[in-house]
Amino acid sequence: MRMDYLSLRTGSTRDNSLFFTCNFDRNWHNFDHYDSSTDPSPIGDSGRCRRSIKSNGAGHQPACDSGNLRTASARDKEPYQGVNVQRDIAYGADPRNLLDVFTPAAAFSEPRKVFIFVHGGGFTRGDRRAPGSPFYDNVMMWAAKNNMIGVSMTYRLAPKDLWPAGGHDVGLAVRWVMKNIGAHGGDPKKVFLMGQSAGAIHVASFLADEKLHITKNTGLAGALMLSGLFSITPQLTVAEPPVKLYFGDDATKYAQRSSLIGLLQLRLPMWVAYSEFDPPAFELQSEILNHSLCTVGRCPSFYRFAGHSHMSEIYSIHSDDPTIGDSMWNFVKAN
Repeated sequence: MRMDYLSLRTGSTRDNSLFFTCNFDRNWHNFDHYDSSTDPSPIGDSGRCRRSIKSNGAGHQPACDSGNLRTASARDKEPYQGVNVQRDIAYGADPRNLLDVFTPAAAFSEPRKVFIFVHGGGFTRGDRRAPGSPFYDNVMMWAAKNNMIGVSMTYRLAPKDLWPAGGHDVGLAVRWVMKNIGAHGGDPKKVFLMGQSAGAIHVASFLADEKLHITKNTGLAGALMLSGLFSITPQLTVAEPPVKLYFGDDATKYAQRSSLIGLLQLRLPMWVAYSEFDPPAFELQSEILNHSLCTVGRCPSFYRFAGHSHMSEIYSIHSDDPTIGDSMWNFVKAN
């Protein structure tokens, strides 16, 4: 497979699938709690966005406008209806080792599937929620509306805590779920683990390194990685500087700290995806992971979401754009 490292492919998309996607920004790590309602950039025609990015480079953020603006549906506001929420449960010793549990209020005769979400934030910032913001409770509400137990976690951050702290914290949270989710009505044998952006990188690190499997029986039924990075190289640290903040300066250790080879050895159903307006490195590495898994006979469920950007993809879940949420749910149902 031959791909230009700095290429940004464009393709067809439906204008009615646009969800504040024109807010493309190379500095993906700066958007840990982006609020579309306060963004001064107009939102509109996806074709105009693509032409603007193609003409001015991947780092360009176009101000797109048209008469056909796409806005998100009104998300649930706290206190949430039909869902029981428990906040700030400690799963480890660090002050950031906290998680929230979302449980459907309706009675159910059987243990529910469990959906763990790991947020992004460029390794140096981010949280599972911000007061007054629907993110990332939107992922938890999506899980609850699909009759799952949602678990949203935070983890330690660089530069204080470096590789493999994030993957280790994912392991701690998975262990907590294995031990405790039954009391919340969840099935510890039907756990789905998802990460987006830096969260996907931490999920991949956890999956690929058996030393981070704090419990022998992880109970994982599937893993979902949205816009992740899986092969750490000096070129990648130049294109995406936050990567070096977490993985360190010693390039001789990058191969050891990459998750790609370990992921190829897993026999776990995987869902791998990226978005049309993702930064180029995320596109390339998602394509490489898909190609590599197919080469060893274990193709993942693989998607490229037209019209979406690095941040709109995760914010669209549990909105009036069901594309990504439906894709995730189809994967969960199948496994």
